[in-house]
Amino acid sequence: MRWLESGTRRDMCAALLALGEARGPELKRRLERHYDSRLDSKRFYDRLSALESSGHVERRVDGLEDVYSLSEAGKRGVREQRAWLAECVESSDSGDEKRE
Repeated sequence: MRWLESGTRRDMCAALLALGEARGPELKRRLERHYDSRLDSKRFYDRLSALESSGHVERRVDGLEDVYSLSEAGKRGVREQRAWLAECVESSDSGDEKRE
């Protein structure tokens, strides 16, 4: 899943899954709180645009603002990533038990 190679893109998708949908500034603030660091606006919106171009994020216009949500492909990708991480952690945990 090359679209999730970037940690920021991966986290953007996870946040959108949790939020359901969000305006760009709301999503950016959520990530900034998570990272405890300011994100460069241009890079943030470039990554969001890349996710939209790849079909993992959908955008709709609400008044003067864009609202973003995950597409079905985006939801599937986040869930697959979560399952893979859980498998890695569980494998690591069982390896720890063997060493004890």
